[in-house]
Amino acid sequence: MVHMNIDKVLKELGVAGIDVDHADLGSVARGDADAVFVGRDIAEAAEHLGDLVVLNSIIDLNELRTKVRETLDSKGVSVPEAGVGA
Repeated sequence: MVHMNIDKVLKELGVAGIDVDHADLGSVARGDADAVFVGRDIAEAAEHLGDLVVLNSIIDLNELRTKVRETLDSKGVSVPEAGVGA
C-alpha cells in the first residue's frame, strides 16, 4: 500500500526517475535505499536502515505527500512548483 501511494504522490508531484520498491525488514540492509518509509509501529525495528521516514499513518495521503516532498528536497531532487496533479 505504501509503495503504491508513494508512486501516486510522485506522479502527482510530477517527479520521474525515482525507483520505489517494497521489502520486508529482513530483506533490506543499510545502504539499499536512499530513504526508507515505514509505519510508526516498526520504526524502532528499522532504525538500523539509515535514512528512515516514519509515517504516523500508512494510509494518510496528506502526511505521505508532505514527507515525500520533504525527502525529495533533502535529497536534492527538484519538484515542479505546483506539481502535475495540483
